[in-house]
Amino acid sequence: MSRRIYLDHNSTTPERDEARRRRRELEELALGNPSSLHSAGRRARAIVDDARAQVAAALGAHEEEIFFTSGATEANNLALFGVLEARGVGAGVVTSAVEHASVLEAARRLATRGHPLALAPVDGEGLVRLDALLELCAQPAVALVSVAAANNETGAAPDLAALTSGLRGRGGKAPLVHTDGVQALGRIPLRLKDLGVDLASFSGHKLGAGMGAGVLWKRRGIALEPRCFGGGQELDLRPGTENVPAIAALAVALELAVREQAEHAARCAALTQRLWQGLVARIPGVRLVGPALDSPRRIPNTLCVLFPGTDGKVLVTRLDLAGLEVSAGSACASGALEPSHVLLALGLARDEARSALRLSLGRNTSEEDCKRALAVFHEEFSSSHAT
Repeated sequence: MSRRIYLDHNSTTPERDEARRRRRELEELALGNPSSLHSAGRRARAIVDDARAQVAAALGAHEEEIFFTSGATEANNLALFGVLEARGVGAGVVTSAVEHASVLEAARRLATRGHPLALAPVDGEGLVRLDALLELCAQPAVALVSVAAANNETGAAPDLAALTSGLRGRGGKAPLVHTDGVQALGRIPLRLKDLGVDLASFSGHKLGAGMGAGVLWKRRGIALEPRCFGGGQELDLRPGTENVPAIAALAVALELAVREQAEHAARCAALTQRLWQGLVARIPGVRLVGPALDSPRRIPNTLCVLFPGTDGKVLVTRLDLAGLEVSAGSACASGALEPSHVLLALGLARDEARSALRLSLGRNTSEEDCKRALAVFHEEFSSSHAT
């Protein structure tokens, strides 16, 4: 049986060899609880501390600004609930209509608890409209803005530096800015201090570290209310015994992702361009969603494509049977019957939104994978047309 073609790296990407070796090495050791004072506990604590320093160095941050979580969903929730509950009832949040569910649903839940929510619109490419966002932030109650560094479905990457500069150039006290950096890290340059953001969330399994660990970066001096209670771990902000092997693997993968970013981006951009050109040549009427492929406002590994007259979820199943694994949108919403909220926010009709597929490339995607994927698409649409 030939090797399957995996083009769903925005959902998760295979574990890197380096991260796997580090995780397995630690799983085989007799590590103690990192909060214990005996030798086994101190050894585990040292591993967590080293991982924190490794992540901080890769992100250009301070060690005390790095907090380990179970993943980006927890980090996003901790950022939103943490800021607004620390500010008290009445403190509001502005986010965009195309955010990941872990941001949107958290914001909506906060709205039921007395924290006003406003959604900034996006343009036809899926980029947040800065003028509209700044207008929404003119309300003095707005305490937090949350905008992803890159959208997981369209690949649109807003200009965060322009956003933060616009907020702080208006005079008065600017709201804090949080970004979900999951899809951007390792794909576009992401120096947090240069962007002017205050909090950022990351996920290990999007970087090749396996599942079970994430990061919340919080600029020093920002007060957060914890979501969980019962332990002093992570400076009382995220109690619970740390998953030491997963944290160490995350640090390895994150450091490599940042180090290899430029090379990886160039390689992915070339393959993505080839894949798109092949789809256009083989399938009449396909349409690209999001910024142009050569736009600096797009991450280089992601294609969101409309296949008019098809149902994306049905097409995913048919392609899977042919050995090609792609997505009809965010993995977190894969069971939903409604079209993607992201694509609807771009102004697409419901039938158009239902016809979308997301193809996302990763570190181990080869030119041969793309050629085989195009052959599968050609066979699928030739068969469909013939019937």
